Amino acid sequence: MSYHFSKTVKMTFGEAIDRVTDALSHEGFGVLSDIDVQATLKKKLDVDFRPYRILGACNPGFAHKALMSEDKIGTMLPCNVIVQELGDKEIEVAAVDPIASMSAVGNPALEDIALQVQAKLKSVIEGL
Repeated sequence: MSYHFSKTVKMTFGEAIDRVTDALSHEGFGVLSDIDVQATLKKKLDVDFRPYRILGACNPGFAHKALMSEDKIGTMLPCNVIVQELGDKEIEVAAVDPIASMSAVGNPALEDIALQVQAKLKSVIEGL
C-alpha cells in the first residue's frame, strides 16, 4: 500500500500553491501550517534546494471526530500535502493517504473517517 497519492501539473510553483490552497478550502480544509523547506534548508544548512512546501491541511470536523475516537491521533494530524518543483513549470502535488497512516493505529472507529478524508484529498489532487 502506498502512503501517498500525487499528480504532476504544468504551472508555476506559486500558481500551484494557490490552486492547492483553494482546492483544499473547497473540500473544507484549512492550511494550519506552511513549511517552506527550500528557505529552511538555506537558512539552517546553507543548502540550495528546489522549491518545496509542506502544507499542513486540517478539516476541523474530521479532526474532531478522529480526536474523539483516538486521543493520541493528533500525532498524525494535520494531513500533509506537499508541493514541489520538479523542473520548468512541472510541479508535483502529493498528499498523505490517511488510510495508510491511520491503519497503523488499529482503531476501527477511524476507518470511516480515513475513507472520507482520503476521498476529499484525492479530489483535491485529481482536480488540479
